[in-house]
Order: sequence, then C-alpha cells, then structure tokens
Amino acid sequence: MNIYLLCVSIFVIVSKNVLSALGSDVLELGDSDFDYIVAEHETMLVEFFAPWCGHCQKLAPEYETAATKLKGTVPLAKVDCTVNSETCGRFGVNGYPTLKIFRNGEESSAYDGPRTADGIVSYMQKQAGPSSLPLLSEADLDSFINNFDASVVGFFSGPQSPQLAEFQKASSALRDSYRFAHATDLGLGLKHGVDSECVLLVRPPRLNSKFEDSVVKFTEPISTSSLRIFIRDNIFGLCPHVTTENRDNLRGRDLLTAFYDVDYLRNPKGTNYWRNRVMKVATQFQAQGLSYAVADRQEFQEDLEDEFGLGLSDGGELPTITIRTRAGHKYIMQEEFTRDGKSLERFLEDYFAGRLKRYVKSEPAPESNDGPVKVVVADTFEEIVNNPDKDVLVEFYAPWCGHCKNLEPKYAELGEKLSGDPHIVIAKMDATANDVPPNYDVQGFPTIYFVPSGQKDQPRRYDGGREVSDFINYLKREATHPLVLGSAREDL
Repeated sequence: MNIYLLCVSIFVIVSKNVLSALGSDVLELGDSDFDYIVAEHETMLVEFFAPWCGHCQKLAPEYETAATKLKGTVPLAKVDCTVNSETCGRFGVNGYPTLKIFRNGEESSAYDGPRTADGIVSYMQKQAGPSSLPLLSEADLDSFINNFDASVVGFFSGPQSPQLAEFQKASSALRDSYRFAHATDLGLGLKHGVDSECVLLVRPPRLNSKFEDSVVKFTEPISTSSLRIFIRDNIFGLCPHVTTENRDNLRGRDLLTAFYDVDYLRNPKGTNYWRNRVMKVATQFQAQGLSYAVADRQEFQEDLEDEFGLGLSDGGELPTITIRTRAGHKYIMQEEFTRDGKSLERFLEDYFAGRLKRYVKSEPAPESNDGPVKVVVADTFEEIVNNPDKDVLVEFYAPWCGHCKNLEPKYAELGEKLSGDPHIVIAKMDATANDVPPNYDVQGFPTIYFVPSGQKDQPRRYDGGREVSDFINYLKREATHPLVLGSAREDL
C-alpha cells in the first residue's frame, strides 16, 4: 500500500509539471519539484512571476506561444513567486517578471532577450545546439547568410587554427545576441574577398543598399572582447530595421526612427523606397552622433501611443519621424515627410541646432491637489518636485502594482503626519502615464526618491523599509529642516 501511494505521488508530481496545465506548453514549477524537473533538461527558460503583475500579464500569451513553438527544442517553465517564495528567494528574484536560463539544473544566465513570442523563440534557439555552426560548402554559407538577421562568419585555414578556438570561445559568450558560423576552408569565402583568416559580418540581404557595404571584414586577432566591439560597432549599419526583438540593443543610442508600413515579406521594394530616402539624408549628418532606423508603425503602435501620443491616423502613409535620445528626451517631426527628403533635412538641422521643443507625455494636472500626498504629473514635476525650497519624497508607481497598493495607506498616513510641515512634500506620480525625468532610474514599482531642497539635480533613491516609522526615521536623518510631526516639532 505504501509503495502504491509513493508511486501515485511521484506520478502526480511528474504529470503536473511535465504536462503542466491542460492546453499549455509552459511547465508549472514550485518549491517541491523545481530542482528535480529543471535538472532533467539540458537548457530551460524559467519565468519567475506574480499573478498581479501587469508586465507578467502582458508577457503571458507571448510566453505561451513561444513555449508551443519551442516544444521539443527548449522547454519553457514558470514559477509563481507568491506561493513559491523559497525558490524565488534562492535565485534572487526581486522584480517581476524575472527570466533566467538554466542548463542541466544550474542557473546559467539572466534572460535579457525580447519579450515577444518570436523574439523568445529566436533567442532560445540560439541557446540550443552549437554556438557556431560549421559550414562545409558554399551552399551552407549562402543558406546561413540569407537570413532575416545579420550573420557573423569566421574563415580559418584549418580545424587546428588557434584563431578558430578563440572564435568559438567568443561565439559561446555572445550567442545570446548574434548568429555565428565558421568554415575551415578559406576557399568557401573567395567570392566575399576572403584570402586569409578573418571574420565577416554580413548584414541581412533585405537591407542591402548603395549607401553602405553589406559585408564588413575583421582581420585583427580574435578575442571575445575584440569581436564583441567589432560586432557592436558594425552590425546595425547606417539605418537598421528595428523590431520588437532587437530594439533593446539600440536603446543606448540617440536614435531617429522612421515609422511607416515596413513589410519585408510582402513589400520589400516599397519598404526600401522610404528607407533609402532616410539613408540619403542620414549620410549628410553621419558624423554628428545620431543613429537612424526604420520600423513598422503597426508593430510599434502601442509604443508610439504611450511614448509620443501618436495614433494610427497620424502621418497616414508617409513616414512618421521621432527622435529619442539616450537621456530619454523625445522629439516629433511636425512637418510632413517629403519625398525629396528636404523636410527631414530641416528637422535634423533644427535638432542639431537645439531649436526643437521636446515632447513630454503627461496626464492633466489635477484640478484640486490639496491632499496630504501631492499628485505629480510630468507637466507639474518641475513646479512640485523641483521646488528649490522644499524637500520632496516622491513615489513612482503603477496603478496595477500590488506592492504599490499595499504601500498606499501607509504612504497616505505619512503624508497626514507631515501635512503641517512647511518644508517637506510627500508626492506620488503614475510612472506609466507620465514621462519620468531621465535622472530618475525607475525600473520597477514602487520606486521612491528623496529630493532635497537646493540639490534637485541629485535625487537620492530610497531603499529603506516601507512602514511609516521607516520613512519618518529616514526623513529625520535626511531632511534639510527638523521634521514637524502634527503639532509637535522634532529635532534631527
């Protein structure tokens, strides 16, 4: 009887996790079986989530679709951290969703790839199999570089080449981001100008243009560092096609993007018609530190609405031009895009001359703002938070965030206790509906900053406890003036 019950128990655990929920290809793991299940797979992607998290809810259908497409190649799993705190704590999960790659039961690396189904599939396919694909013929080479993404191909004099060994080390370290292949016969690269050991970066064929070379050669000694720098500096070229899968790689740049009907499957000629016009103008300003790209308006419609307030009807069939700098400053080209490129030229001249007005996303300021916690919107941030005479504690929150909802009554109580203090302001801002100033690093919710009077350019991140007493003790130490609590005055 005991053996029977033991067998049944094991069957239930395995069935629950291997088959997961009915109709789902995402495995559901928990504290009791995480190590056991993960150890059975060579490579696995695991999402640590909370059911109330808005970002997790948005990711869920994409993750499900990716799991189905990757079935039999790389399994995808998830862990609900609200009921499996031991596992989530063990892997240092402190924000949602957190995604990690595991190999043979051991944590390998954080997942820093796209959050769309196709992006997850592409990223995780690179995690399976060899990091660099061996090429045995010209047909293999042609097939590899005829791809939607750029290709990095090493050509070596033989399988014992020391540079091949370094190339394979680099490909293993960089496989998350790029596609690698190698040949041990230099003759395979003759038509691409290969006459000695080298690495070629081949841009996607659909992006070939008279304005730049489609193949870039690297002939320096190979190391992971040198190859990473070479790829980073050359892979995007003058005007890449930005997708939801590769956009994170461009976020560290000052970037002009032309949004229109980009469709390289059904209309490559029409897509490159507008891209070539952007590139022609871009060559005139190439040395001034701005990057350029094209993107599909429909694919990025949510971003255009959230970031720039632009709807589908804005711009019509003509490209819509935006600039977003690495500091978070945003600009929109108001003049209609002209086929001769002159309107884009004027826009860029005004941008580089500092004549453009920045676009700022903001909710309307509240008609009444007399509560103990002041409501801040982007348009009133300067007036309230950057008031030079006030210390300000400001919370950046999201309406859907469970932690924010838990904090709300305590934060309101803090505001009440300090409502009679003329030197301090307790404030909050919905960071999903308003642009956050670039010197505030808001990656999760709630994020709280203390902004002292006279030092508005040096906000200090608050990482203390979330009880009212924690805030009071912190402000007693940091406030410019002694706190006034109710009718009583307390010294520092």
